[in-house]
Amino acid sequence: MPNTLQPALTLNELQNGLAAQGYMASSAIAMTVFLGQSLQKPILVEGPPGVGKTELAKASAALLGVPLIRLQCYEGLDESKALYEWKYGKQLLYTQILKDKLGDLMKGTHTLSESVSRLHEFGDIFYSEDFLEPRPLLKALHEENGCVLLIDEIDKADHEFESFLLELLSDYQISIPEIGTVKARSIPLVFLTSNNTRELSDALKRRCLHLYIPFPDIALENAILRSRIPELRESLREQLVDFVHKVRELDLRKQPAVSETLDWARALVTLHAKELDSQWVADTLNVLLKHEDDILQVKDGINKLLPPAKSR
Repeated sequence: MPNTLQPALTLNELQNGLAAQGYMASSAIAMTVFLGQSLQKPILVEGPPGVGKTELAKASAALLGVPLIRLQCYEGLDESKALYEWKYGKQLLYTQILKDKLGDLMKGTHTLSESVSRLHEFGDIFYSEDFLEPRPLLKALHEENGCVLLIDEIDKADHEFESFLLELLSDYQISIPEIGTVKARSIPLVFLTSNNTRELSDALKRRCLHLYIPFPDIALENAILRSRIPELRESLREQLVDFVHKVRELDLRKQPAVSETLDWARALVTLHAKELDSQWVADTLNVLLKHEDDILQVKDGINKLLPPAKSR
């Protein structure tokens, strides 16, 4: 039986531990991570871009003291990039060595069938794990003491690759045609993230615990900024978070994510801003928003979005 990453922490300790890593987890997030470990189930994390899906996997790995192995998904991703590749150069080198020793290898054979059988014994050697170049999925299965496996943005991969993952997600093993079944030496904690750009299959969802991370409320986003950027003035932090939440209510091409709120806060700290006013917003809005149409729309309504006493 493989080792398991059994949670040595209680639910409260897990939530506090994630906070100590700079990740302010809600009770729902902490509960799902706790159950993912306890039940040995992958966790499918959905939600808008930039709400902390990838960061959750990173913080969990840091908290558990295990490696983070990340597979970034994209259209056209296949098993040769995700699971393994053969070391063709090494196979070719060994072939040349065997060619020079062919006479010695054939000693004791008297018929064609015996010779072919002898060669077949050595041919199998070339398709062993010694000649495999492990990619993220195989690396995760080989980790002796466990790891966190992050399959990032699974919705960008093809349906065929999604189907390929089903064996790994249900049994923590992979079938390699030339070798057979490779089982996990230690059950990894698996996170799959999705930005909901396409619908995932029921077969994949059935194998996972589901977690949806929305944009945080005002209190949680304040707590995130307080934890990640402690040098940010309290009054400026509150103004900034209030402004961002009003911006998210607008009809924009892309709502500002938590990661962009953090970037904007760091920019204002760098610029030694003390209060949020219309001039600071206009000058730095390109840090928060990523589309010119959105920037122009917010600039036109800056005075309505800021508290009256702070607009100029």
